[in-house]
Amino acid sequence: MTSDPKYTDLNDYSCKCIGKNECIGRDISHLFRSINIYLSNELDAYGLGSGQFPFFMRLLHHDGVSQESLANMLRYDRATITRSLNKLEDQGYVIRKRDPNDKRAYCVYLTGEGQKMAPVLMEIGANLNDVLLRGFNDEEKAMFISLVEKAAMNIASENEIRKASND
Repeated sequence: MTSDPKYTDLNDYSCKCIGKNECIGRDISHLFRSINIYLSNELDAYGLGSGQFPFFMRLLHHDGVSQESLANMLRYDRATITRSLNKLEDQGYVIRKRDPNDKRAYCVYLTGEGQKMAPVLMEIGANLNDVLLRGFNDEEKAMFISLVEKAAMNIASENEIRKASND
């Protein structure tokens, strides 16, 4: 611990530098965990976990996308994509087929069972949004969504810069 008086009480320091913003990472982490708990509770009856939700939702809008494109859209690594798709495939929700344009790649398609889940997943997503945005007016909703997207792009860009500098 340093002798600088502003660092003597870490609880006090955590929100003095730039106000509440000093706690952004903690708050975002809490939000992420809370969303995962909500999704896990909603999806449990269908044998799905919160981790499969983003894959499923993306496939509802982009059925037949390549695994690589899916990884890029969701910003997940290949191992995570493979694990989640394996689980969805084992449960009969998706099927992978060779990409007709690239025999080394696979495209992912929803099965009939996967397509039957569309209304359920769309409702869960809509309900989650309603909970997250409860009490927000229309302007606040639009601003929140825009700022979250901007922050996500900022950190993704920073991570790409750091990755490139380490290569």
